[in-house]
Amino acid sequence: MQGIHLDISGTENFVTNEEIKAMEEEILKAHDMLQSKSGKGKEMLGWMDLPSNRDEDEIKRIKECASRIQKQSDVFVVIGIGGSYLGAKAIIDLFSNTFNNMLTYNQRKYPQIIFAGNNLSGKYLRNLVEYLEDKDFSINVISKSGKTLEPAVTFRTLRLVLEEKYGIRGACERIYVTTDKEKGILHDIAVKNEYEMFVIPNDIGGRYSVLTPVGLLPMAVANIEFEDILDGAQFASYLYNDRSLELNECYMYAAIRNILYRNGVNIELLASYEPSFKYFIEWFKQLFGESEGKENKGIFPAGVNYTTDLHSMGQMIQEGRRNIFETVINVEKDRSFITLPELENDDDGLNYLAGKDIDFINKQAFLGTVKAHVDGGVPNMIINIDDINEYNVGQLIVFFEKACAISGYVLGVNPFDQPGVEAYKTNMMDLLRKEN
Repeated sequence: MQGIHLDISGTENFVTNEEIKAMEEEILKAHDMLQSKSGKGKEMLGWMDLPSNRDEDEIKRIKECASRIQKQSDVFVVIGIGGSYLGAKAIIDLFSNTFNNMLTYNQRKYPQIIFAGNNLSGKYLRNLVEYLEDKDFSINVISKSGKTLEPAVTFRTLRLVLEEKYGIRGACERIYVTTDKEKGILHDIAVKNEYEMFVIPNDIGGRYSVLTPVGLLPMAVANIEFEDILDGAQFASYLYNDRSLELNECYMYAAIRNILYRNGVNIELLASYEPSFKYFIEWFKQLFGESEGKENKGIFPAGVNYTTDLHSMGQMIQEGRRNIFETVINVEKDRSFITLPELENDDDGLNYLAGKDIDFINKQAFLGTVKAHVDGGVPNMIINIDDINEYNVGQLIVFFEKACAISGYVLGVNPFDQPGVEAYKTNMMDLLRKEN
């Protein structure tokens, strides 16, 4: 069942039917390149087959490892950067209590999950080591090559902490590696030490890897029904393969964002009125930023968390330079069931809202903001998701992945490489070696 729907009425004053019609041919050309695997980056299209091409033995092993981690650990540390952690973090946040890591193990029913190896801050790593001193913990290090410095530094540090705490063999039973199947530094370390190892497929890049063991193992540890996510993703992979622009909302989204870009609107804000989407927005930023930002081209992906950011970024969005459009994720079904209480003396003047769901108040802020921004010259697209459940989130992942690939081809770039990322790495390593 389709659980997400695109509303483009907030773009009617900014995009014409003629422009959409003119864009259709380019969208379908991009579709054909994806399907025939004839476009740029054709060797990195394994993500398209993921939902339906499942390895049941691997899924079983992921569940077994997750169960073992839950029994052996108070804390589960996921070490990775970029696509190696953002997807898992995004989904775990969506399905967890807002204050999850403050709850007891018995309240959560699984270990605290901490994401590390995504920065080079000495303070962060020192604080993490100190926090883990009196905790039983396991780690999952994720890196295709093992050369990326941020996770490599963190892994070396925590591996030694584990070995000092549990001995070399005991540490081996608490280290889980997700890496290349056959080669690389991390692969060789895992084989040498007989660490439990999962594979990142060669034909899937990091930002498209959330539905591989990269994301599935942390999800399983968090008791998330990831097979339902895969089912939703599988449904979406069929749904968003329709060549009709009118019927394929994923392609319509890609078409409109490219029309706006050609009209000088080159910044996209992904917004949500639900704070648990914060890291989903971060995942989106990496997905589109690394995919489109090439050859001096690309829509700049940014994110805002409403209503919070209406009190910081709202003025700029409402009356700043008119080069911004918004894509808003709207969750239609509320499961909080909390209403505003009534006060006898009404000393804060809010009794006119007494008995109203807080979600109802939030929805009025959403509707009022969309109207204000559209009236102020900011095009808006709304992605309505009827409920935050695993099946729908699987659809949402594929919606953005497919739209990103189509948009990259329309833009004329390779959506599946990231050559610019290597520039800072090269300079950093040159400087580090110079110091030795």
